[in-house]
Amino acid sequence: MKEILRKSYLHTLSVLKDKNLIKVATGVRRCGKSTLMRQFQSVLRSENPMVSILAINMDKPEFRFLAEKHWKEIYDYIVEHFKKNETNYVFIDEVQNIPEFEKLLEGLYVHPQIDLYVTGSNAFLLSSELATLLTGRAYEINVLPFSFADYLEFTGKIANPDRAFAEYVQTGGFPEAIRLSESGNHFANEYLRTVFKNIYENDISKRYTIYGEESYREVVDFLIDSVGSSVSAGNIAKVLTANKKKIDNKTVSKYINTLVEAYLFYKVNRYDIKGKQHLSTQEKYYLVDLGFRNALLGKELATDAGHLLENIIYLELKRRNNQVWIGKTNNLEVDFVVRNKNGYTQYIQVSQTVQNPTTLSRELTPFDAISDHNEKMLITMDYQSGTHNGVKQINAIDWLLKKES
Repeated sequence: MKEILRKSYLHTLSVLKDKNLIKVATGVRRCGKSTLMRQFQSVLRSENPMVSILAINMDKPEFRFLAEKHWKEIYDYIVEHFKKNETNYVFIDEVQNIPEFEKLLEGLYVHPQIDLYVTGSNAFLLSSELATLLTGRAYEINVLPFSFADYLEFTGKIANPDRAFAEYVQTGGFPEAIRLSESGNHFANEYLRTVFKNIYENDISKRYTIYGEESYREVVDFLIDSVGSSVSAGNIAKVLTANKKKIDNKTVSKYINTLVEAYLFYKVNRYDIKGKQHLSTQEKYYLVDLGFRNALLGKELATDAGHLLENIIYLELKRRNNQVWIGKTNNLEVDFVVRNKNGYTQYIQVSQTVQNPTTLSRELTPFDAISDHNEKMLITMDYQSGTHNGVKQINAIDWLLKKES
């Protein structure tokens, strides 16, 4: 399988090149952040073969001696190794592993000859004190595993997109998991279990007090099994306690926050369409990659197919740089309220199939309660397309493969 260019992310980096910002690529471990930065370095060299690039990856043997050094020593090392009187493009992989990395970033940012790019695997990079320190100085590029379009390009399985989509739902979009799946799904599943363990050990348990690893996994499994459903910490605590896994809602809430900060899940809040206000209850959580579902739970594809499709649509909306909320209108729910980068609003319903008239009516009813004239869309796996009283119906695979205008 060939390496594919992450064109959308590379375009963003090209636009931001030489801008007075720290370019921060965030995202779950093993999703391709390091590869993206290496690809962008190739772009820079293609534009100028003599460009000055200093790329530091703490996992490489030649840079391990820096791992335990004081941030100022690392700063001095970088300054000593770049070219004078020209722009130096500095890349630091997994910068959160450097003690007091925020001071290193601030020092490099203010240096007039440095254009700075970093990657990181937890949200601490842009949280708490660091957010205050870097206000107006950092631009986050959240990198996700492969989209379905990426998957097709990576595997070359373009002849039968329906079958490829079923495989994508099962395997997910981690590049190495896709490679391993060609030798058998059990290899991909074992790899993804290892990735999850690595995230838990490096991004979660080292940073937070986890009172019980077994109860933590119960919360993880509950969230994975509930993608596309409204959940609350209180409800999760009740269910787990009823199943003899005693845990309180504060602990559940803390555990969920650690999963969001490690980019394993994305939290989506509710939005009152009529009242034009954000709501703070009954949020939903979407899994960063459905391959984890199969690897950690062993669920069959047919189980809850509609919510799995909803998860994939949400991730694609994020890839396309949209703001996304769960819509509420009266007592009805719209799967997604979407605001694009140009400020246009769109309402989206997602359903596995609407061939049954009752199902179609149920999916269209929330649209009837919306009085504005923003675009309304129904995304399904059905082959039929067309409109229903102004609501555009489109096949999910066609939508996923459609180029952004």
